[in-house]
Amino acid sequence: MRARYGIPLGITAAGAAGLLYAAGFEARSFRLRRVTVPVLPSGMRPLRVLHVSDIHMVGGQRKKQRWLRSLAGLRPDFVINTGDNLSDPEGVPEVLDALGPLMEFPGAYVFGSNDYYGPTPRNPGRYLIEKLQGRHGLNGNPPVVGAVHNPWEDLRDGFDSAGWLNLTNTRGTLKIEGTSVELTGLDDPHIKRDRYLEVAGGPSDAADFSMGVVHAPYLRVLDSFTADGYPLILAGHTHGGQLCIPFYGALVTNCDLDTDRVKDLSTHTADGRTSYLYVSAGCGTSRYTPVRFACPPEATLLTLVDRDQGGLR
Repeated sequence: MRARYGIPLGITAAGAAGLLYAAGFEARSFRLRRVTVPVLPSGMRPLRVLHVSDIHMVGGQRKKQRWLRSLAGLRPDFVINTGDNLSDPEGVPEVLDALGPLMEFPGAYVFGSNDYYGPTPRNPGRYLIEKLQGRHGLNGNPPVVGAVHNPWEDLRDGFDSAGWLNLTNTRGTLKIEGTSVELTGLDDPHIKRDRYLEVAGGPSDAADFSMGVVHAPYLRVLDSFTADGYPLILAGHTHGGQLCIPFYGALVTNCDLDTDRVKDLSTHTADGRTSYLYVSAGCGTSRYTPVRFACPPEATLLTLVDRDQGGLR
């Protein structure tokens, strides 16, 4: 009798231990990733960009809030927030409080679907099914019915009042110690709110440096930014796969991006041009799947340096 139940009980115990680790430790094990990207015009001074994404704030997440506030000690030149700040309709005050010290620096933001709509319980296996069927978000799936609407306007007003640029299907420019940084942003492609034609045309000749910003790194968006000549694109959304297999990696990206580029620095090529792509693994999870495995929560300090130091030409 013991032999019959030994293996199932062992598997159950291992599964319980893995779940405890994924929810109790790794999902709260916040990391700072540091990445150098050779994209600036020759002779331009380095720029330090703090990239924050997918906070998915739920009330009472004090450790996450303290960690986010501590990032101000990095003293970045500017901050980019690529969306999905909320996972709780009541979370706006805590997001604004956690990001308050960072909002003392120049910055810009785009929103993700979870800023607009509250999460709902979902079988994680559906992400694998949708990947196999080529359906993600509203890109191929039926419209969402009965969604909870988050108070995104309050979040927008808080960011705007701090002077952060709203890049919702528009362009903006930051002045960093005399350097002009042009930012071209899109609303979330995951729910078909992106309108690239409204910002098409490529970098402005008046800017010292230009980059693209979007929440979900769908290929149509990456193709457009790259073909238009943006040397760098920042995105989030994927959670780095969130539940990964050690020594293998992510199983899904929750968009049509391949799993090899689910997080970190890579490149994207379209129409004979190549751009750098940085996808943040984010620092949160949906409130209904509060686990991470082999994919710690993160923010990233990107140091942009002279392209003559290596990389794309």
